[in-house]
Amino acid sequence: MAIWQSTVEGVAMNSLFWSGKKAFVTGHTGFKGSWLCLWLQQLGVEVTGYALHPPTNPSLFEVAQVARGMKSIIGDIRDGTKLTNAMQQSAPDIVIHMAAQPLVRRSYVDPVETYSTNVMGTVYLLEAIRQTQSVRSVVNVTTDKCYENKEWVWGYRENEPIGGFDPYSSSKGCSELVSSAYRNSYFNADKYAEYPVAMATARAGNVIGGGDWSTDRLIPDIIRAIETGDCVCVRNPQAIRPWQHVLEPLGGYLLLAEKLWTDGLQFAEAFNFGPFPEDSKRVDWVVEKMVTSWGNDASWKCASDDVYEANFLKLDISKAKEKLEWTPRWPLEVAIQHILDWHKAYLNGANMRDVTLRQIRSFAANS
Repeated sequence: MAIWQSTVEGVAMNSLFWSGKKAFVTGHTGFKGSWLCLWLQQLGVEVTGYALHPPTNPSLFEVAQVARGMKSIIGDIRDGTKLTNAMQQSAPDIVIHMAAQPLVRRSYVDPVETYSTNVMGTVYLLEAIRQTQSVRSVVNVTTDKCYENKEWVWGYRENEPIGGFDPYSSSKGCSELVSSAYRNSYFNADKYAEYPVAMATARAGNVIGGGDWSTDRLIPDIIRAIETGDCVCVRNPQAIRPWQHVLEPLGGYLLLAEKLWTDGLQFAEAFNFGPFPEDSKRVDWVVEKMVTSWGNDASWKCASDDVYEANFLKLDISKAKEKLEWTPRWPLEVAIQHILDWHKAYLNGANMRDVTLRQIRSFAANS
């Protein structure tokens, strides 16, 4: 039997499960969505993506030629009719929802777009699922910032109160509440004959990886500066974040989607996907590691900022480790090296689809 082997003894993600499955991925043109769709393609999944045009130029979606191995539909998650038609036509087995307005600072500038995309976008997605008979497994990806942040030194657990100081964080908390309401109202044991759907939410920490050119994110800001020879300007250098390579939570989403398919409603709840506790590092530690590893006299300095962001945020991943037997694979230093390798390959004109797929294979083999 061909299997995708986990780092946890006796646990494996069965590649035969994924081969031939149909997946509907929202937000496929974004950073995380592009990595996920390439991984699904490698597993032999028939992938349909639904999203706006790539949010950056350049973008991972374009430089890694993600559309080459899937059906890509350009559409707004808030267009319920188009979304439902696209889902019904693709008849997916599994839905992974990642379409979002994902930036904290942008949410201050345009809160209406943030709430309409992240809250009503979730509603339109779940309505489309209710009207698509093929769907069995759903993962709604939210964020670690959905918690009511009390600046605790310990990690937040899935049963902690939902909150959110800023429009982005609270909109993702709202998406969690919408998902819970739909589970209580439709996707449950009492109505399983009418809606045989198992839905979970996934809360991930600060994801990093090659091919992220987003604005107002630490790693892309660092990469842009060192690629152009500029000094890196860093906001809030003492803030602590749960850094993890993008493939870490994506592997968790895939495992969770499989469990929802095979075991149903017993996994239909929230799960945290974060790094090892020792990889929740200060911002200045990450910056120093990256500029030192890059070389070429890269440097950084502190910049003033008038936008509130939490200073301390960690996730407790005990539940995912216990129930899903999922665990992180790459320590933060290894993840950073893979990011630098990816961007150096990009600057050298490499085939970035091949480079990205090689990193996925390396992660899956934990080599």
